[in-house]
Amino acid sequence: AHPNPTSIEPDVPLKSERGVDFTKLRNLFAAKKWQEADEETERVMLKVAGREKEGWLDRKSIEKLPCEDLRTIDKLWVQYSDGRFGFSVQNRIYQSLGGTREYDNEFWQKFGDKVGWRKKNEWLHYNDLTFADRAPEGHLPRRGRSGSDGEGGLVVSLLSRGDL
Repeated sequence: AHPNPTSIEPDVPLKSERGVDFTKLRNLFAAKKWQEADEETERVMLKVAGREKEGWLDRKSIEKLPCEDLRTIDKLWVQYSDGRFGFSVQNRIYQSLGGTREYDNEFWQKFGDKVGWRKKNEWLHYNDLTFADRAPEGHLPRRGRSGSDGEGGLVVSLLSRGDL
């Protein structure tokens, strides 16, 4: 059972402050194509942030992502995963472990263990993640993020936003 069923909306409005079309993302979720949805999440976040050319997000662009777009992406993840995946799910796990706005490597490893991004004290490669309903809670989204290469601080920036 989902711990907070009220957060699941029957039909998520595809709102975007930047005019980004989330239809493809919604369709991937509806088809339960988790890896493709994860990759599309990265693409739309780059588009929302205006960083398609760079191909990556930095701390400043993460902090400036419009709330409306971030919430739309998150609500799609939450709805189609029955509350198992999404930024808000990761945020709840992060907060429950005592996460703060400051990056802490030891804590980041503990978070990675909890959401299944690490096994036997090693960070998993992207292709070794579990792209299925049975994945650990908070396992997705993950695209373009690797705990081992210093990107943990960027995810901490995202998960410590108060608007998730």
